[in-house]
Amino acid sequence: QVQLVESGGGLVQAGGSLRLSCAGSGSTFLFNVMNMGWYRQAPGKQRELVAVITSGGTINYADFVKGRFTISRENAKRTIYLQMNSLKPEDTAVYYCNADFSPTIYWGQGTQVTVSS
Repeated sequence: QVQLVESGGGLVQAGGSLRLSCAGSGSTFLFNVMNMGWYRQAPGKQRELVAVITSGGTINYADFVKGRFTISRENAKRTIYLQMNSLKPEDTAVYYCNADFSPTIYWGQGTQVTVSS
């Protein structure tokens, strides 16, 4: 069983930055072999992929965050991060951490990010 806990959300002005963290419980070995990602869900919209980082370190970003967001992982701490720069009001959403250990998918409880104009 894996539990994921996000932190680092908050209110920021447009153009500002936030760093989200997602800490996982369970064994470090299990964490190391899972692909990890960040998703977000804005009010009235479907949950969408923001960025993923595989167990091997391959990274992919959604087009709308390329050049602004950076995903990283620190396996020894069972933690992934999302550095968000140049934030826009349209980035406002609940951000969720995801761990893929197919066929099992784990989700965190989410952290609110609000960007004011």
